[in-house]
Formats: sequence, structure tokens, C-alpha cells
Amino acid sequence: MSSFRFLHAADIHLDSPLRGLSRYEGLPEAEIRGSTRRALDRLVETALTEKVDFVVLAGDLYDGSWQDVGTGLYMVRALSRLVQAGIRVVTLSGNHDAQSVIARELPLPDGIDHFSYDAPQTLHWPELGVALHGQSFRDRHGTQDMTRSYPAPVAGCFNIGVLHTSLSGYGEHETYAPCSVETLSAKGYDYWALGHVHAREIVCEHPWIVFPGVLQGRHARETGACGCELVTVEDGIVWSVEFVECDVVRWCRLELDVSEMQTMDAVLGAARQAMENALSDAGGRTVIARIVLTGRSVLHDRLCASQAWKEDLRGIAVSMAQGTAQIALEKIRNETSAPVHRAGVAETRELDLALEGLMQDDEFLASLPEAFEGFFSALPSCVERDSLMPDGQFPLEQARAALRARLVGETE
Repeated sequence: MSSFRFLHAADIHLDSPLRGLSRYEGLPEAEIRGSTRRALDRLVETALTEKVDFVVLAGDLYDGSWQDVGTGLYMVRALSRLVQAGIRVVTLSGNHDAQSVIARELPLPDGIDHFSYDAPQTLHWPELGVALHGQSFRDRHGTQDMTRSYPAPVAGCFNIGVLHTSLSGYGEHETYAPCSVETLSAKGYDYWALGHVHAREIVCEHPWIVFPGVLQGRHARETGACGCELVTVEDGIVWSVEFVECDVVRWCRLELDVSEMQTMDAVLGAARQAMENALSDAGGRTVIARIVLTGRSVLHDRLCASQAWKEDLRGIAVSMAQGTAQIALEKIRNETSAPVHRAGVAETRELDLALEGLMQDDEFLASLPEAFEGFFSALPSCVERDSLMPDGQFPLEQARAALRARLVGETE
């Protein structure tokens, strides 16, 4: 059997709409919106630099139904660069691609193969000793195990199954073409090039079952390095599966336990160090960070009572720009709680008892929805409700802590 190399990528979501970015002050909105195109360019450059034999794209090239044909043309132009260099391209439509009528009608140049919508299809390349098996989805919702009808492996070839699937056990993602590791292994293929799950994972190595993850993170739930897999096959055996970073903007969650910190300066210092580490790890990329403070802290009431520390954090982030690399803060959340035993509790015992009683007063609690609605209606339109009610719940504990801090003079 011959030897070859290929790239496996999925979930490009080209020109994903990324709604709501303008709500967050200081985000490099234009850079974030263009990041999926630049990540696609990096994928193409990687294929050209590594001189791979072919590229497999396992679904969700696009992000649903798009009106601007420029999205599709950008994809075709990018993939055409590979064809012109003698690199074959294989694509498959995932659940998001299935929404787009335009994508199905867009003509593809010779050298780009697209798996059929109607039935499983095999692409056989005898000169490479490779057979690829896959099927695209015409409809967004695929509830059946497609692999049952995938063909038997081609004898004497390295067999690759291409599938867009939720796979069993990945509950965070919409169920789509569900199957199991056992059913994939039973097909007798050598490598399963999967898509749909946005976090990279090598599910199995015998055979290889791989999710490369999303090519470019698009929001705070798609954190860390994103990219594709560079697969090297020697004499019909997978020699290596290497992750290649393709993202140009990196999202991260910086969770800081402040339970042992006694001053706001200590909190700001720890946040600065965390941001410096994130920038260093990103290798010159722009970093979009969400900072979350956790732990039982003596600073809890003060953090609730004042927003000045959040502005201090944003100022620190702005000051850390290094050439084209920068860090921007998407959200800053205070998820701390008060210590079990407060210092000076004797002096504020009556206040604490009164506040605790208020939080257990059914008549008072019943009046809150109407009061909060009045509060939200008076806010400027640029202030999003989610920033004040991140879990959809009235922030009673934050309000109680803020009131306590102001009454006992802990807001400085």
C-alpha cells in the first residue's frame, strides 16, 4: 500500500453571523467577524506548505442559509488554490450546510469531490490506495445512524469514513446522525474523519476516530486552540495524527479563585497575570477573554457593590497590547460568595439578620419581578439583561451583598 498525507478539518462555519458582538464594549468586532475566512486561508496555506495529497472537510463548511453569494465564492476560491496545486479536496454537507440552497447549487471545479445527498458514496483513488466513504445530508435534522448503509471497506486500500455526527455521549451538541464507537469500529475502516462536535478529540486509535473540532472559535464557549488534523499514513498504517492550529482569534475563559485574596489590588494583580499568560499562550493571536471570579471571599460584598474594578480590568487589558496582538474582555463575572464566618460580624449582626429575613420574606420576593422589570425598562438599550442576570435569575444575592457593603462602608 502507498504512503500519503492528508488534512482533516470540519466545522468551518464560514462567515458565521456572530450576532451580539456590538453589545460588548472594546471587542475588535471586525477582526472577529473576519476570523473564519482567515482561518480557512490558514488551512489552505497549511495544505500547500505540507504538500498533502488531499484535504477532507467533514461538514458544516457554512453556517446555515446565507444570502450573500460572496460567502460561497470565497470558499470555492480558497479550495481552488488547492486543486491548482494538485491537492484533491473532498467535502461533505453537515446539518448547517443542509439549510443552504445556494450552497447546493454552487458549481464546484474539477478536483473538488462532494459526497452525494442521496446515498453513501465511495471515492476510490487506486493510485493512492485510498477509498473514502461518506454521505451528505440534504435535511438539517438527521436522526438515523447513517453508518448502517455505509459500504464495506475496499480491499487493499486505506479506507476513510467521512461523517458529520453527534456520536453517542456528546450531549452538548444537537443529536445528528447518532452512532457509537462500536458501530464505527465494526465497519472495518482505518480512519473516521468526523465533524459536528466543536471540541477536538481523538475518540479512538484502533481504528482512528477523530473530531478535529471547529476551525475557528466563534464565541466564549469555543475556547482554546482550534484547527485541523495532519494525518500521515505509511504503508497503510496511520503513522501520526498531528494537530495544526489554524485559528487567528483565540477565545479563553480565565477563572480566578479569589478566596485567599484580601485586597482588590491582589485581585487585579492575579487577573493581570492570567491575561499575560493567555496572551503568551496564544502565539501572537488576538485573545478574547471572559474573566470569572470565584470562591468564598471577604471581598464578595465589595465586588458586588462597585463596578469600578471591572473598568480597572478593562484598562489593564487595553494596556497589554503588543503590536498586533491584543487581549479584549468579552465579559467579567463575579461568581464569588460571602465567607461562612465574616470578620466583625458582631458589629453588623443586626444588619445581617435583617437582610437574611428580607431574603426569606415571601411578600417581598413576590414583588421583585415587577420591580426588576421597571428597573430594566429604565436602563439604556446598550445594557444587556444577560450581563445583570446571567442565569436568567434575579440577582438577589448580588443585590443583598451590594446593599450590605454600602451600609457598612466597604465600597472603597
